[in-house]
Amino acid sequence: MRNATRPVGARAGGMKIKIRELDGDVGREVRAHAQTRIALALARFADRIGEVLVRFSDESERQPSQGKRCEIEVVLSPRRVHAADDDADLFAAVERAAARVARSVARALEQERELAERAAGGALSPRGRGAP
Repeated sequence: MRNATRPVGARAGGMKIKIRELDGDVGREVRAHAQTRIALALARFADRIGEVLVRFSDESERQPSQGKRCEIEVVLSPRRVHAADDDADLFAAVERAAARVARSVARALEQERELAERAAGGALSPRGRGAP
């Protein structure tokens, strides 16, 4: 098993996207597809994202029932969000992992916003601010 790691990085809308290929070369087309798809999926959050790490691996060597794996980690301040998908078709794995990570980032930022609102305005009662 070859365990080469080749970083490929580029800025997309302020986000730094780093691609790591474990277990061999996934090909230029897959890297380009991942770069484009992830940048599009996360574009609306670009100003809140510090870095995106993408890892490709071949899970079929460890578990024959699994296929190729695309794992995406998004670095937000102060937390990290992860999503992954396995498929025999690496393009399909990228599509699903990108969609999952975009939903996870949206949830994380919404939770962060709600916490900030609560901290700024104090606890709200069900009947409104200041109601007994």
